[in-house]
Amino acid sequence: MPFVTAKDGTRLHYEDWGEGRPVVLLCSATMNARMWEFQAPYLAGRGLRCVLPDRRGFGRSERPWNGYDYDTLADDLAALLEQLELTEATLVGYAIGGGEAVRYLARHGSARVARLALVCATTPFLLRGPDNPEGLDESVLEQVLGAMSTDRAGCAAQIAGPFFGGPDATVDSLELSPELVNWLIQLALDGSPRASMEITRTLFTEDLRADVRGVDVPTLIVHGDNDLSAPLELCARRTADLIPHSSLEVYEGAAHGLFATHRERLNARLLQFARGR
Repeated sequence: MPFVTAKDGTRLHYEDWGEGRPVVLLCSATMNARMWEFQAPYLAGRGLRCVLPDRRGFGRSERPWNGYDYDTLADDLAALLEQLELTEATLVGYAIGGGEAVRYLARHGSARVARLALVCATTPFLLRGPDNPEGLDESVLEQVLGAMSTDRAGCAAQIAGPFFGGPDATVDSLELSPELVNWLIQLALDGSPRASMEITRTLFTEDLRADVRGVDVPTLIVHGDNDLSAPLELCARRTADLIPHSSLEVYEGAAHGLFATHRERLNARLLQFARGR
């Protein structure tokens, strides 16, 4: 299996499919590269090279105790791009993957990157504070971490309905098959408990406003207006306001898991964007 070695010696797994312009697909917080089940084959089958890394602590990558902050994750991404000698790449950052991508650009520049797609990204800053009064209260983070530490499997199953269908949805009300939902829940559990907790902490607490302001490549922002995990007004609209050369596209009725629920629309748009259109 292909691996890249990070600065601290952690071995990081990746898939490398197809040929053409490179597209690097960065997954959601506690998932791994297999979440791109619908996007990667579609893009690779249409003339693009899809690179799918498993974030440290998840999937087939090694699971160190530390390294789940944005600086380390950005350096892991840099190691991947450098080892594969990728240039003119499109970075697609999903949820926390968006934070990973903008921190990479802040730390390493855009010499290897042609464009950026932020899908349901949690940028620029989730947590409430004196200069971010509309953010989420810290008690939300503590509640999530408490649920994960008590019953991580139960927590993942409980949030599956809202994740794919919005605040009032249940698993039974989703248009996705029960088998698909169950498989995606298992993906969310296929990471170390330490990594899952720490990546969630990073997601909430690290401030990316300065990083987002510095993005200097064309940026597509895709977001659902029914996203509970990354509220549209707090995340996508503020990110769009901070990146003057960005385009925001709102998917009506879409929740956080639109990679599955709105796969056809997202696939077509990512293909178009990666081709420079």
